[in-house]
Order: sequence, then C-alpha cells, then structure tokens
Amino acid sequence: MFVKIYGRVGCPYCVRAKALAEKLKTSVADFNYEYIDMHEKGLTKDDLSVLVGKTVQTVPQVFIDGEPIGGCTDFQAIIKKLYSIEV
Repeated sequence: MFVKIYGRVGCPYCVRAKALAEKLKTSVADFNYEYIDMHEKGLTKDDLSVLVGKTVQTVPQVFIDGEPIGGCTDFQAIIKKLYSIEV
C-alpha cells in the first residue's frame, strides 16, 4: 500500500495522519507513504479539489494507491479495518 498525505504544518489532523503513516511504515511490510506539505509545494485547497475530483474543505487529504479516501478519520478507519491496529 502506498499512501500520499497532503497536509499543512500545524494542522493537528495532518500531524495525526502523518504519525499513523510513520507507525505503519515501521510495522507493516508492504506499507510506504509520502507526506506533501502544501505550503512548501505552493498548493491550495483548490489544487487539492482538482486532484480529489470534488471540493475540498479540510486537510489532510489522503490517497491510498492513488485513490482519494478522505481525511485523517477516514484513513484511521481504513487502517484499523485492514490491519487491526489501534489508532
């Protein structure tokens, strides 16, 4: 599984999503991720809306294997279901 997380510095949900991805990277063999700092890359919510295919109101926006799945809470739910890991 490859996860991309689009987030912002100082966003608590972005921090949680990144921390979960880091935990998975060290504990799940087939897991890797990339964190994209929106400010550093000059991305806006409008840019994310194009990638997601609908209007984006919040960050982070998480993609699993190229498919948008939503935010941090959605990411946590999927990981809990797939890997039975407490999040």
